[in-house]
Amino acid sequence: MNCITDANIGNWFSSTMEDIRNKMLFQGTAEMTETGMDWVQTHRKTVRSVLDTCSKKWKDDEIIFETIDSYKTDLENKNASLVEKRNGIAKRLSEVEGKNVQKSKIIEKIEMIRVEQAKKKELIVSQNKANKDRLKNLNKAKQVFQGRLGLEIRKIHGEKLQFIFRDINQKDSECVYTFMLRINEGGLYQIVSSDPPLDCMNHLEQRLQETNNFSAFLANVRREFLALKPE
Repeated sequence: MNCITDANIGNWFSSTMEDIRNKMLFQGTAEMTETGMDWVQTHRKTVRSVLDTCSKKWKDDEIIFETIDSYKTDLENKNASLVEKRNGIAKRLSEVEGKNVQKSKIIEKIEMIRVEQAKKKELIVSQNKANKDRLKNLNKAKQVFQGRLGLEIRKIHGEKLQFIFRDINQKDSECVYTFMLRINEGGLYQIVSSDPPLDCMNHLEQRLQETNNFSAFLANVRREFLALKPE
C-alpha cells in the first residue's frame, strides 16, 4: 500500500479532486444554465402571455372606447334632432295659437257685425214703424188742416215736405207762410226752414219729438204765424 505522502499519490489526489471539482462545477453550471434557460423560457412565456393579454385588453378597450364614442355621437345627434323637433313643435304650436287668436278675432268681429246688423235691423224696423206712425199723423193732419185752414203740403227734392199756409192773411191771398220739414236718419222730425222765421220753432220741434202729436204741432205753428200777421 502506497504511503499517502507519496508525491504521486498527492498529485493524483489533487488531480482527482480537481476533476471532481470541475465536474461538480460543470454539473452545477449546467444545472444552473438549464434552470436559467427554463426560467428564461418561462419568463418569456409569461411575458408573451402578459403581452398577449395586454394587447387583447387594449384592443377590447379600444373597441369599448370606439363604441362609447359611437354611442356619444349617436346620442348627440339624437339630442340635436330632439331639440330640432321640439323647436318645430313649438313653432307649430305658436302658429296654431296665432291662427286660433286670428280665428277668435274673426269670430269676435263676425259676432260684433252680427250684433250690429241685428241692432241696425231692429232700428230700421223701429224707424219704419215710427215713420208709418208719422205718415199716418201727417195724413190725418193734412185731412184736418187742408180743407179747413187752407194748408197745402208739397214733397220737395231731398225727402223734404213743404207746408204752405195760404189763409193766414185773408186780406192778401198771395201772402203765404211756409216751413219745410224732413225725417232724419234717426227717424226724428227735423225743421229745415221757416218763412217767415219763427223764434220758437226749435221749442215747437222739441215738443213734437216728445209728444209725436203732429196735429198739435201744426196748430201751434199756424198760431205763431198768425201772431206775425200784419194788422
